Amino acid sequence: MASTGWQGMLEKQPDAFQTALNNSWYILNAYDDSELIGSGRVLSDSVFHALLCDLIVLPENQGQGLGSAILKQLLKRCEEHQIVMVQLFAASGKTSFYHSFGFEARPSDAPGMRWVNKTHIEHR
Repeated sequence: MASTGWQGMLEKQPDAFQTALNNSWYILNAYDDSELIGSGRVLSDSVFHALLCDLIVLPENQGQGLGSAILKQLLKRCEEHQIVMVQLFAASGKTSFYHSFGFEARPSDAPGMRWVNKTHIEHR
């Protein structure tokens, strides 16, 4: 988790992560023996929209096609349910990875927006 760069989220209690996972629409994990080395997670209304909220591969396992395999399966699941639009917020430096799967940046005159509850985010 520390390799994700998530600020404020790592301080959540372990049961908070379990709640987040339980409330997800689809989760796919990759293991090397019993070690979790990659994970992808989607939230969705099951009809129109899905949000790819996590795609994480341990740094030592990156560059081996694992992230691509996870993303392909997440998108396949969305296609199987005829989800109209899959959205995401790409981590810094990862835009070209998502472009290679057909993701497009939103136009500059219609950018995505977000609200962050700053009372629960630790600034570093």
